[in-house]
Amino acid sequence: MDDNSKRQGTRVFKKSSPNGKITVYLGKRDFVDHITHVDPIDGVVLIDPEYLKDRKVFGHVLAAFRYGREDLDVLGLTFRKDLYLASERIYPLDTANKRALTRLQERLIKKLGPNAFPFFFELPPHCPASVTLQPAPGDMGKPCGVDYELKAYVGESVEDKPHKRNSVRLAIRKVMYAPMKQGDQPSVEVSKEFMMSPNKLHLEASLDKELYYHGETVAVNVHIQNNSNKSVKKIKVSIRQFADICLFSTAQYKCTVAEVESEEGCPVGPGFSVSKVFSLTPLLTNNRDKWGLALDGKLKDEDTNLASSTVITDSSQKENLGIIVQYKVKVKLILGPLVGDLVAELPFTLMHPKPEEEPENNKTAAPTTSSPTQDSESTPPVDTNLIELDTDGTTCYADQDDDIIFEDFARLRLKGETEA
Repeated sequence: MDDNSKRQGTRVFKKSSPNGKITVYLGKRDFVDHITHVDPIDGVVLIDPEYLKDRKVFGHVLAAFRYGREDLDVLGLTFRKDLYLASERIYPLDTANKRALTRLQERLIKKLGPNAFPFFFELPPHCPASVTLQPAPGDMGKPCGVDYELKAYVGESVEDKPHKRNSVRLAIRKVMYAPMKQGDQPSVEVSKEFMMSPNKLHLEASLDKELYYHGETVAVNVHIQNNSNKSVKKIKVSIRQFADICLFSTAQYKCTVAEVESEEGCPVGPGFSVSKVFSLTPLLTNNRDKWGLALDGKLKDEDTNLASSTVITDSSQKENLGIIVQYKVKVKLILGPLVGDLVAELPFTLMHPKPEEEPENNKTAAPTTSSPTQDSESTPPVDTNLIELDTDGTTCYADQDDDIIFEDFARLRLKGETEA
């Protein structure tokens, strides 16, 4: 491998319209919600002025909640609700609202020349995170859920309907990472009284911490003190996902994502006590058959994970969040028929850790792994509804005088990604 293939540089993703007349350059696909603000969506569009003539180039960012299949959109009825839309004119430049260029835009315009024009979008703090609902087996097409789209297109006005031949659609994601500080350790105590019983059945449950990362095991501490005249036959511990769908009215869906039950130490008779630790790991791998389960990002020809917990800072903004995801541990003491059960719940947070930030000029570029001939034969037509970075067939362009490396957006092929 020569020195040029090993050189480091800033990755910039690019995607051209089918006719090749406009090309979008974007520094990243995941935009982080920092609670107080969201990473701005900035990049440039390279245009062909001779093709445009007197027409303009517009851009928009759309966050939408899709709750039905696209092929059911008939008679002007669409099964989607737009949650956020921002539009701006990219070309010609709006001199009245001119803003300072970001460092990435400066470098791209210097590299691409005078026909590159910047765009800049800012998402408000209370925009929803990218969440999809796991489709049923055999379902084809775009899954239901909240998705983001960046689009650049040619038109006379911003209301013009874009044509596929001269527009670029990029799927982007809004993500949130776990806070640096742990919350209070979850714990709960509950009791149950019985007729003709002088005392109660007492249950204490706690978790070892409040914040867990995807793939971590949740340890549930259970202590039972039975001062009643009944017996505990079985202990069942489960982790449940709660997804509040905030559409026209709020509906809540519950799904068990990990479960264990035990009769060890049972029955716990009158006057006895028992303490146990149950370990559960909530993973998508064990729940792929559950339709409607909330997942991070979108789910089309790619692997993902269970949806991260939604961080709510302002309860009055709930209706703007699309899908609110929460997790709870449920501890259930089964006492037998006609007696009832004793139940306790412990909420916790499940998220990804914040990745370490790399300096802009110190990001390693992926080397080219396939030949142009192979790409031209094996690459399927681009699906404008799913634009992703193709890491199996990356095309890189390195310049001798700069450290920007361009990587083509392409349809993501099916890969057996491992789950965190």
